[in-house]
Amino acid sequence: MPAKMIVNALLFQIGWFACLLGGTSWWLLLPLAVLVVHFTWISSWRDEGKLVITVMLAGGALDSFLLQMHLFRLPGDPDLVPLWLLLAWALFGTTLNHCLIWARRTWWLTASTGAIAGAFAYWVGAQLTDFRLGLGTTKTLAIVALIWAFLLPLLHGFARMYRQQQRLRKLQDEQGLS
Repeated sequence: MPAKMIVNALLFQIGWFACLLGGTSWWLLLPLAVLVVHFTWISSWRDEGKLVITVMLAGGALDSFLLQMHLFRLPGDPDLVPLWLLLAWALFGTTLNHCLIWARRTWWLTASTGAIAGAFAYWVGAQLTDFRLGLGTTKTLAIVALIWAFLLPLLHGFARMYRQQQRLRKLQDEQGLS
């Protein structure tokens, strides 16, 4: 496995745990630093900025909807997801073209990875923080697994589309067509 893929996975985990455990504290500077390192050393804003923003916005909207449906609960019962959760989604967006690129091989691998990893992430969040599963552990995680079985293939589809757009842009730049 290439070094940048390993670093991407480690940076994601560091940033994700900082988001989860740091909440609204100064620890949120760590995920921002992870994003800066990602866009400086692993990739670039030009290559992946659109994907990271898309994942952050889609994930924030999804989790805000799930909050409204009481699938999970956060302290203070906010209407929208807090900043730390948006940052966690942005960090997740950095993994799709790197340490999670293997998951895009087949639809069933992508869907099953999403179902297992998505449910596991929500379960870990509930174990480590004030994040509460609103419908009980089994029912909530079953619904989350189903959502993520569709979500991860969708997000990989966006990643593929943006990679193709980036290749076309580079080709046009090389040929002086832009």
